[in-house]
Amino acid sequence: MSTSLGAQSLFSKKLEGRVYSKEGDVAATTVQNISTNRATITDIDGFFQIVANLSDTLIISAVQFKEQEIVVTREILQQRMLHVQMEDALTELDEVVVTPYNLTGDITKDINIVKTDAVVTSSTLGLPNAYVLPITKAERELFEATSGGGLIPLNPILNGISGRTKMLKKRIARNNLYSRTERVKAFYPDSLFQSDLKIPEEKIDDLLYFCEVDPEFQTIVDTHDRLKIWEYIRRKSIAYRENNELD
Repeated sequence: MSTSLGAQSLFSKKLEGRVYSKEGDVAATTVQNISTNRATITDIDGFFQIVANLSDTLIISAVQFKEQEIVVTREILQQRMLHVQMEDALTELDEVVVTPYNLTGDITKDINIVKTDAVVTSSTLGLPNAYVLPITKAERELFEATSGGGLIPLNPILNGISGRTKMLKKRIARNNLYSRTERVKAFYPDSLFQSDLKIPEEKIDDLLYFCEVDPEFQTIVDTHDRLKIWEYIRRKSIAYRENNELD
C-alpha cells in the first residue's frame, strides 16, 4: 500500500505553488492545467493549488503578465512548492510613420509648409523692462532694509545701526562675484584646466577663487573676450601652482 502511494506521489499530486512579480500585483492570476482541463486562480498573495500529473502542461496567465508555460517534471512534483516569476507584459505597437501637412523631413523645405503662431513674450510685445532680470533675494532684502514710509523712516535707521544693511550689501557683492565666476567656469571644460593648465579637477574652483580676488580679473571678465580671459587664467595658474607646490 505504501509503495503504491509512493509511486503515485512521483507521478501525480496536488501541486502547491506561488506566483510573484517585481510589481507585486499577482492576485487572480489564472493557473490552468491544459492536460486535464482544470484551472484555478491565485489568492491575493499569489498562492495556488492544482492537481497535476507528470508531463502535464500548466499555463499561467494574466492580463498584466507574459504567459508562462510549464511542463510538470518529476523534480517539480517532488518540490514542496513551485515558485513562478511572472514578467510584465509590454504592449508593443507597430511602427507608424506620421507625416502631417505633407512634410518631407527636410527642414529647409518644411519650414515654408508649416504655419506656426507667433511667439508671444514680453520682449516681442515691446513691454517696458522686458530685458530686466528679476532681483535676487539678497537685493530684495536690501531694498526692504533701506526703505520705509512715514515722516521718519525707521527701517534704514535701525538696519544701519545694527549693521544689517552693511551685511546685505556685502552679501550682494559676494553673490554677484560668485555668479560671474561660475559663468567664467562654464566657458571652458574641466578637462582644459587639467590638460592645459595642469590643475587637478578638485582644485579648479580654488584656482578661480584665486583669480576672482584680483580686481584685474573682474575687468577682464567684463570684456567678454574668452581668449583674453583664458590667457589671464593661464598666467594666474602659474602662480597658483607655485603657491600650492603643484609643479
